[in-house]
Amino acid sequence: MISEFQDLSDKIDRLAQLTQSLRAENYLLRQANTLLSTENLAFKERLIEAQRRVEALLDELPKPPVETGAADAPAADVPAAEAPLDPNAPIPPHLAHARRQGAL
Repeated sequence: MISEFQDLSDKIDRLAQLTQSLRAENYLLRQANTLLSTENLAFKERLIEAQRRVEALLDELPKPPVETGAADAPAADVPAAEAPLDPNAPIPPHLAHARRQGAL
C-alpha cells in the first residue's frame, strides 16, 4: 500500500515538473511569436514602400508610342502564334512532340 502511494507521489512530481517545463517553453514560444510577428510586419511595410517606389519609377518612364494599325507594324511585332513557321528551322525539344503529333 505504501509503495502504491509512493508511485503515485512520484507520478505527481513528474507531472508537476513536466507542467513547469511546458509553461516555460510556452512562455518562450510566445515571446518568439511576438518578435516574429513584429519582424513580419516590418517586412510587409518595407515591401509596400518598395512597391510604391517601383510604381513611382514606372510612372516616370516615357510612355510607348501609340500604334496606328497592323499594316504599320514591323514583322518582329507579329506574335509567335501568328508568325509563319519555317519548315527548315530547328525544333526546340519541348515542341518536338507537338510537331510529331501534327499540332505544329
